[in-house]
Amino acid sequence: MERRSFVRGAGLAGVLAAGSAPAIVHAQGTIRWRLASSFPKSLDTIFGAAELFAKRIGEMSGGKFQISVHAGGELMPPFGVVDGVQNGTVEMAHTAPYYFVGKDITFALGTAIPFGLNSRQMTAWMYEGNGLTLMREFYANYNIVSFPGGNTGAQMGGWFRKPITKLADMKGLRFRTVGVTGQVMERLGVVVQALPGAEIYQALEKGTIDAAEWVGPYDDLKLGFNKVAPHYAYPAWWEGGPQLDFFINTKAFGGLSAEYKAMVQAAASEAHVDMQARYDARNPNALRQLVAGGTKLFRFPKDAMDEAFKQAMGLYAELSNKNPAWKKVYTDFSKFRSEQNLWYRFAEAGFDSYMQSQKI
Repeated sequence: MERRSFVRGAGLAGVLAAGSAPAIVHAQGTIRWRLASSFPKSLDTIFGAAELFAKRIGEMSGGKFQISVHAGGELMPPFGVVDGVQNGTVEMAHTAPYYFVGKDITFALGTAIPFGLNSRQMTAWMYEGNGLTLMREFYANYNIVSFPGGNTGAQMGGWFRKPITKLADMKGLRFRTVGVTGQVMERLGVVVQALPGAEIYQALEKGTIDAAEWVGPYDDLKLGFNKVAPHYAYPAWWEGGPQLDFFINTKAFGGLSAEYKAMVQAAASEAHVDMQARYDARNPNALRQLVAGGTKLFRFPKDAMDEAFKQAMGLYAELSNKNPAWKKVYTDFSKFRSEQNLWYRFAEAGFDSYMQSQKI
C-alpha cells in the first residue's frame, strides 16, 4: 500500500496510537535473498562491501529483509554470477562488470577501461552524468538492475618476476588480467590469462604465469603475491578507478516495495563510499610493509604506456564502428572523460603534485 494513502485512510492519530508506523516500512513482510559475490571472504575490502550492504538492509528493515552473502565459488563460479542473476538462480550479485566482456565488451565500461576515469570521475559519471542511466539500459538486456557497489581507486600495476624496463619486455609475457585490458595487452604482444583472484597465487607460484595484477597493496599483501613475485609495478593504466556493482535480478527488484527499494539504494551507496575509504586508509601502511619485506617497486616505462594508449584508442574506435551498445555508452563516457581531465589538470593536479613533493 502506498504510504501517503495509508496514512490518509487510517488517520495519523490512529496510526501512531496503534504503534503501526514501523509497519508501514515492513508492509511487504519478510524477504530473504541470496547474494553471490565474485570474491573470496579473505578480502575484507571487496567482499566486505557486500557484507556491509546486507547488514544495512537488515538493520533498516528491522530484520524483515535478510540477504545472505556467499563468496565466489560457494553458490556458483566467481565468473558465473551474471548468469545466476539473469536466470534468477540468485536475486543479486556483487562483482566487477568487466569480468563479463565475453558476453559483450560494453560490460567493461561499468568497471574500468585502459586510460579511463579515476574513481571520483567514475562516481561523478555514474551519479551526476549519464553513466548509471546508460549502463542500466545495457544491463536490462540481461535482466539486471545495477547499483554502484564500491571502487578501489587507482590500482597498482601488478607483480612481476622481472621488471619491465621497456616496451619490448612486454612481448611474450604471460600476464593475468581481465576485461578490455586483455585485448590491449595482446596488441602489445602479451599472452593474457584471465583468472579469478583466488587462483592467482598458485599460478604465479607454479610459473603458469609470469605476472599478475589484482588490486593494490592491502589486498595484494593479504594474498601474499610478494612471496612469489618480487617486482611491483605502478600505475595500473588500465584501472584508474575501477567500480564494483551490485547486480539485482529485474523481477526481484521490481517486486520490492518502494521502501525496500529505497533501502537498497541507500545501502549500496554506503557500501560504495566505504570501499574506497577502506582502501585509501589501509593501502599506505600495506605498501610500507611490502617494501620493508623486500618488494621492489618500478614504474611502467613511458614507451610502454604510450604504445598502450595508442592501441587502446585504436581499439575503442574499432569497437564503436562495430558494436552499437559500446558506441552509445563510450561516446558519452569519452566526452565526460575529456571534460573531467580538463578540470583535474588545474586544481586537483596542482594541489596533489605540490603536496606530494613536500616532506610531511
